[in-house]
Amino acid sequence: MYVDLNCDMGESFGHYQLGNDEEMMALISSANIACGFHAGDPHVMRKTVQLARQHGVSIGAHPGFPDMMGFGRRYMNCSAEEIRDYILYQTGALREFARAYQLDLDHCKPHGALYMMAMADEKIARAFLEGLAMLDENMIVFALNGSAVAWLGEKMGIPIALEVYADREHTEDGSIVMTRSGPTISDPQTMAKRVVRMVKEGKVTTPDGKEATVRADTICIHGDTPGAVELTKAIHHAFREAGIEIRSVKKS
Repeated sequence: MYVDLNCDMGESFGHYQLGNDEEMMALISSANIACGFHAGDPHVMRKTVQLARQHGVSIGAHPGFPDMMGFGRRYMNCSAEEIRDYILYQTGALREFARAYQLDLDHCKPHGALYMMAMADEKIARAFLEGLAMLDENMIVFALNGSAVAWLGEKMGIPIALEVYADREHTEDGSIVMTRSGPTISDPQTMAKRVVRMVKEGKVTTPDGKEATVRADTICIHGDTPGAVELTKAIHHAFREAGIEIRSVKKS
């Protein structure tokens, strides 16, 4: 049994240093690299691609709304054409950095508000998927269980990897619970056991005690959260005991 472990990367820019890229890159199989709109800049993009290559980590684009002030977490009212162009612009830029290091872009995962809006709204999901398909219709898309991106992507023939979260609560329909303060890592061992259950049993307990059914092709951990490295190491340990191998979705 195997599963992908992904993390958002390259979210520093200018003088601002964000995340634990050096430590986290050694522990994951897929990196979602910011493309300069919500975070990141050309120098950080290049360095993050180079770091991923050093660790043999699969590279994916992490495009968001043009909202660096709000870190891409503010909901924006954009047309389908604008969203398609945002995806083309950002993913295309990262693709060229990858090519400079003889690498391919293996996947794409939208960021923040764009991620949540696309998962819930068919029109936004379609615009996102159409923009990506113009670039590469075979690029794997990370999407929440039961989301508009997941079912529409499959309908359009775009490969989908269903995503669960190690550091967020899940709802009964397989989505995630958003909080103002972001993810909280309080008990890495217990959280790691929950991840193992999602992978092996396809089940997760919701905050109100209900059972949600999920498929875990890839698991996200937020690298900028205090305790993320400890949680990821706990997941590695729990996976070894459960006989689960960490492998990028591209190699699965």
